[in-house]
Amino acid sequence: MSDTSGLITPALVDLHLAPEDKNEALRALAQRLVAEGRVTDLDGFLADVAAREAQAPTGMGDGIGIPHCRSPHVTRPSLAFGRSTRGVDFDAPDGRPADLIFMIAAPAGADDTHLRILADLARRLMDPAFTGALREARSPGEVAA
Repeated sequence: MSDTSGLITPALVDLHLAPEDKNEALRALAQRLVAEGRVTDLDGFLADVAAREAQAPTGMGDGIGIPHCRSPHVTRPSLAFGRSTRGVDFDAPDGRPADLIFMIAAPAGADDTHLRILADLARRLMDPAFTGALREARSPGEVAA
């Protein structure tokens, strides 16, 4: 079992994500991971994210997108978060653009960690109080907490 403490920090939170499209949103969140030393190669990591996106949409519905991948460019399990006023199309089944975007980055081979993060996040996202708090958060620290 890999350590997932420090999975998200205030530096990995963007409350004013303003992308024109999904690729810009992914790049903006990935740049935060690079800036924090959690991703070593921005373009390599984005290629891994794009490959995962090509397999199946990561739009969950209800305004939530969870792009994720395992990549050799990830140094430790991480979660970057972006909140978008415009919304980003992640091909959700309900057609709703995502205003809450969670980018899960796991090291290559960290299948158990990756799945644990995804399952835990999915469980929390089923709670309207949790998603409501994320939509109302006023600071990156509130989101990270």
